Amino acid sequence: MADKAEAVRRGIPTLEEVAARAGVSRATVSRVVNGHPTVRPEAVESVNRAIDELGYVPNRAARSLASNRTQAIALVVPETAARIFADPFFASVVQGVATTLNDSDYTLTMLIGSESNAAKTRRYLLGGNVDGAIVISHHTGDHSYKDLGQVLPVVFGGRPLGDSPGAVVVDVDNVDGASKAVTHLIGRGCRHIAAISGPQDMRPGVDRRLGWQEALLMAGLTPGPEVVGDFSTESGLAAARRLLELDPTVDGLFAANDQMAMGALQALREAGLHVPDDVAVVGYDDSFFSSTIEPPLTTMRQPMIAMGSELATTLVALIEGRPVDPVTLLRAKLVVRASA
Repeated sequence: MADKAEAVRRGIPTLEEVAARAGVSRATVSRVVNGHPTVRPEAVESVNRAIDELGYVPNRAARSLASNRTQAIALVVPETAARIFADPFFASVVQGVATTLNDSDYTLTMLIGSESNAAKTRRYLLGGNVDGAIVISHHTGDHSYKDLGQVLPVVFGGRPLGDSPGAVVVDVDNVDGASKAVTHLIGRGCRHIAAISGPQDMRPGVDRRLGWQEALLMAGLTPGPEVVGDFSTESGLAAARRLLELDPTVDGLFAANDQMAMGALQALREAGLHVPDDVAVVGYDDSFFSSTIEPPLTTMRQPMIAMGSELATTLVALIEGRPVDPVTLLRAKLVVRASA
């Protein structure tokens, strides 16, 4: 009653005022606010109109207690802060998640949770603070996250490596995307195609490496040299320098993300090689800088914002008990620019 009196004193519309305006009982308003399916459509319309006219805001805390929900979702990124804020991939996925949740009652909490502080992150997730979690950029060693789905609604952005029974996944078909990238290099006449692969403890690194190999084998070509990077520009620079030492005849290069491709372009310039005449280069992601670097980068465009949106939509459905597909695969699209 004290809360009601305070609301009246401050001029905040109460449940009773909504009921009076709509000409229904307080219980009917409560059922409408909580989405109860048995309320007559005309009553729902009257209540919603009264809510709009009065500017009534439901008491989320009370609704959470009644429904045993927090109306909060966690986005967990098991990476360092430096990596997250340097890689455009994360910004686009977060944008897709946040934009989709804007149209819902759920709020978004972002957790930077590497294996070094995984126990703290796990305690937070399982402490009743959120209704579910999205985990992106999952590594093989992130054991604290792979079994979360057994006790909390979880959707993974990218298929976890190893055993993750019952995992719900939204991913890009990275094998297909990498294969298309390398097929493009083959189509423009490249025959000695090297690769700067991503980390092999992450599904995108493994799958893009596999796509590179499959495209070459399908064309009857032997895979060129390969160096593994960590998706950073610096690792791409070091890897490309090493590739040129291993095989100076390389005429095509597939980099498993755009940041490593950018580092490779610098290494090729240092070696006095012209892109694409001497070495054609294809990256992966279509990051915001891909069209402005010199030369502009041919790359595979990942639907990163769409991926974030699908992650949010899938998790909300999972939380609310609606059926979801265990695996949703999106497609990457080849964007041809001057580097190949």
